[in-house]
Amino acid sequence: MIAIVPARCGSKGLPGKNIKTLVGKPMIAYTIEEALKSKYISEIIISTDCKEIEEVATKYGAKSYFLRPNFLASDSAKAIDNYLYTINRLNTEFNYNIKDFIVLQPTSPLRTVSDIDGAIELFKDKKADSVISYTEEHHPIIWHKYLTSDSKFENIFEENLSNRQEIKKSYYPNGAIYVFNYNLIKENKYYSDNSYAYIMSRNSSVDIDFIEDFEYAEFLLKKR
Repeated sequence: MIAIVPARCGSKGLPGKNIKTLVGKPMIAYTIEEALKSKYISEIIISTDCKEIEEVATKYGAKSYFLRPNFLASDSAKAIDNYLYTINRLNTEFNYNIKDFIVLQPTSPLRTVSDIDGAIELFKDKKADSVISYTEEHHPIIWHKYLTSDSKFENIFEENLSNRQEIKKSYYPNGAIYVFNYNLIKENKYYSDNSYAYIMSRNSSVDIDFIEDFEYAEFLLKKR
């Protein structure tokens, strides 16, 4: 199975985050190094529009065949369109025959090879269309509200004043791992009736968008 590591240049929340130095090495290196340990991943391919990111990624063991075009690297570009573009070019121009693949975002540097291989094993065991990593939500989603422009509350769900212990657990996607069957992606979908969640711990699920996330990841990595 191949791994795609998507890493575009633009990041408004934390500029340059994909190759920002995190405890001694570029953040993207953590993802590539863990993927290289996987017993299921045969090749790691960087998908980027940035020559500098490409150079850093290949230095740590990823491969690159082409840069992502600008229209797939804008703020409005959809990730799924980039996956389709990348797999299609690899299959048609570089003699690949990709049927299943895994996406590992560099913004999840605390994800380990045990999580990567665990998700792939679930995908294989279930003969799944997709496996996506999730983590437990620690606050009930029914407590969430919309706010109006003048900070008044608007209900998202029917009001429920139950204690947290009485409410069924919910989970959210943490952005760390996506294992896909290519046919599902060609339908422009991430989920089907044959999709499963791979559950990760909260500490392994840090997704870096802002400097506060980066500093928290730094703190956890130093503790390791």
